[in-house]
Amino acid sequence: MDRILDLDLRAITPFLGESELTSWIGKALTAFDTLTSRKGKGSDFLGWLDLPSAMQTGVINRTESIVKRWSTGIEVIVVVGIGGSYLGAKAVIDALSGSFDLHLAGFAKPVIVYAGNNLSEDYLQELTELLQERSVACVVISKSGTTTEPAVAFRIIKNLMEKRYGKQEASERIVAITDKSQGSLKELSDREGYTSFIIPDDVGGRFSVFSPSGILPAALAGVDIHSLLEGAASMEKICSARSKENPAIIYAALRNALYSKGKKIEILVNYNPKLQYFAEWWKQLFGESEGKDGKGIFPASLNFTTDLHSMGQYIQGGERTIFETVISVKNPSGKITVPQDPQNFDRLNFLAGKRLDECNKMAELGTLIAHMEGGVPTIRIEIPLLNSFYLGALMYMFEFSCGLSAYMLGVNPFDQPGVEDYKKNMFALLGKPGYEELAEKLKNLLK
Repeated sequence: MDRILDLDLRAITPFLGESELTSWIGKALTAFDTLTSRKGKGSDFLGWLDLPSAMQTGVINRTESIVKRWSTGIEVIVVVGIGGSYLGAKAVIDALSGSFDLHLAGFAKPVIVYAGNNLSEDYLQELTELLQERSVACVVISKSGTTTEPAVAFRIIKNLMEKRYGKQEASERIVAITDKSQGSLKELSDREGYTSFIIPDDVGGRFSVFSPSGILPAALAGVDIHSLLEGAASMEKICSARSKENPAIIYAALRNALYSKGKKIEILVNYNPKLQYFAEWWKQLFGESEGKDGKGIFPASLNFTTDLHSMGQYIQGGERTIFETVISVKNPSGKITVPQDPQNFDRLNFLAGKRLDECNKMAELGTLIAHMEGGVPTIRIEIPLLNSFYLGALMYMFEFSCGLSAYMLGVNPFDQPGVEDYKKNMFALLGKPGYEELAEKLKNLLK
């Protein structure tokens, strides 16, 4: 087997001296000790550390039972969740599915759609119209069951399903992934008899992709979850080593070294559009973990070469506060070559016979050199293939490195106190009982 991933630092060395990098790796090793000793801030939420290797056979068997039950007769599966409750699953599903699967006649698997990740009335209206004429099942993911966006969406979808199928059949078409002992969704699930899976108490949403929150939707979409978990478990073993060769340690060290030099924005770049939602998952992982106490690298993402035609100028010539992390896939899954054109109207016959992936790789290399010369350090992470094994490994490496990086910043990687502020204001403005005083204050502010 090829190496699981390679870190290419050619476009970093002009910006970081060897002694600097050695010093920052030392700081990352200290953060490693904090994380693995389970004595740092937020240590109650470290269940994800051994989640891939500790996945119970019973959970996998129950997952596969649901897949089998819904493999025939179900046309659309609605995954209800927000933040980490859906981003990990969508990242995996989008990365490992055919780009045009949903447009192919006779597509064999149920179609996965998402709800509860916004409050758009148009989106929910269009979704309910889609579901009217199709056989529907639902996976609802929430520890509490009271988070506004997924709770509203589930209320609407549950109502639709119960009207169409009756409460008994609707309950057989709903799976809840929730807390093991408390919360309104747990209570509802017990009362209605939904099949349910547990989100471990010590696993936060953005670190939950290897829990049932990510595994069940991925399996329903046809992803090889055994291989996904195997890749993650292999990287878990690599990341558990207190070594200067540990890729999670190196990545955390590089990020913080560049941050100390004024590089405040990290752009995650891919050259494969299937990784767009992988980047959305990564943005939540790092943004919600590090953005505290007036600190934190701002995570952004771009899809190259597409976005080079819109954002390339800023990266090349704008404010020098950016560094890039490029996810590169060494070998494509398909094969297509550029044909010869006798007329050569586009003047591209010099590409004839070349694989399209070679063109993509040269665009990647040319961009790396241009950005490096323009003052943009670039960390390049290469995986051999975009498949379930290597994707699982890459996601686990980022999770582990995120914990290290946040500890290096001196913040708790596993809480998100700032997220609650907008919710309180929203509840007050919507007239939720108990928020009357805040509502009055907010209305006065808006006068």
